[in-house]
Amino acid sequence: MIFACVASTLWIVNSIYSIGYMRGNNEPRQTSFYVCFAIAIAGAIGVAFSANLFTLFLFYEVLTLSTYPLVTHKASAEAMASGRVYLLLLLGTSMVLLLPAIVLTGVVAGTLDFTPGGILAGRMTPTALAVLLAVFMFGIGKAALMPMHFWLPAAMVAPTPVSALLHAVAVVKAGVFTVVKVIVYIFGIDLLKETGAGDWLVYAAGFTVITASIVALRQDNLKRRLAYSTVSQLSYVILAAAILTPISIVGAGLHIAAHAVSKITLFFAAGSIYTAAHLTEISQLNGIGRRMPWTMGAFAIGALSMIGVPPTVGFTSKWFMLTGAMSDANWVALGVIFVSTMLNAGYFLPILYAAFLKEPDQGSHAHGEAPLPIVLAVCATAAGTLLLFAFPGLVLDLAEGIIVR
Repeated sequence: MIFACVASTLWIVNSIYSIGYMRGNNEPRQTSFYVCFAIAIAGAIGVAFSANLFTLFLFYEVLTLSTYPLVTHKASAEAMASGRVYLLLLLGTSMVLLLPAIVLTGVVAGTLDFTPGGILAGRMTPTALAVLLAVFMFGIGKAALMPMHFWLPAAMVAPTPVSALLHAVAVVKAGVFTVVKVIVYIFGIDLLKETGAGDWLVYAAGFTVITASIVALRQDNLKRRLAYSTVSQLSYVILAAAILTPISIVGAGLHIAAHAVSKITLFFAAGSIYTAAHLTEISQLNGIGRRMPWTMGAFAIGALSMIGVPPTVGFTSKWFMLTGAMSDANWVALGVIFVSTMLNAGYFLPILYAAFLKEPDQGSHAHGEAPLPIVLAVCATAAGTLLLFAFPGLVLDLAEGIIVR
């Protein structure tokens, strides 16, 4: 329900946004764009409500195939090359790793149903469990665990509504959602904790969190910086699940929603800037907050949520992760969250400083806000980032339902 609610709600907002963006930029082939858009959200809802690994795999692939035409929408040489990377990595990881892992699970356990407590207890040695978990984790390419992350920055060539769909609404969320489902309902957190088969995942997720944040610091292109931020933030969900405490699992569920509403705000703002001012680089954004106050105000809220500053929902999910790590005395996870938070601030706060406190560059053209549908959408998701902090009840109840003791 967490994933389904996030995907369906934000898809509506993203559709409104895309009307202003696609028309404002005179994008071609808008009918086929919206057809693939609709199929993609159907695939996401299918993933959300799958009762077993087989059904989830089918809808997981529907999501991959339906978003490929969106990634290559511009039909340029760069778009087609990026589309090949996108398809090769996502289909390759699915067919070479994820599908064999699902088949082996079915053979060993005799079922593929998602079951509270897992289905593998007493059926495999700790070493075999660790290997199977690794095949699952790297086979779920949409979760972007390094080194299976290259498709995500490559997909930034797509129109901004597609970037928002990929990074916040459907694709990456399907990845981390599948990770949480596999850990909780296929392996079971008790089994992984008792055998130590999942201990390595904390280090793999932590490496991805820190490394992607460092790479993000070096990006001048706004969408690429946001892309590497997404790689890092996704591994927060994996890290929280890998801590293997009930409260950290709740944090993983919360962060699926928190990241979705915050990151879609940031991508909406990037698209608004491109539509109104045709700017794509962070070094070009000096003083833009004065000319686009609604857009950059919303961007500021989304950025603060990604850092984890109250009163944004990003603080809530990080609080649960930290609490889970402390309750388990997992100092590696605590260190990763602390260091990555500093890095998050390092690549987001300079953007806000330049936008609001620096003077506009000489020769920059005066402009106002983007078309109304774009501004309404970006303000709506920014408001959602604040509202989920103030009223977390629904999402928190759903997240607590992940753990059945």
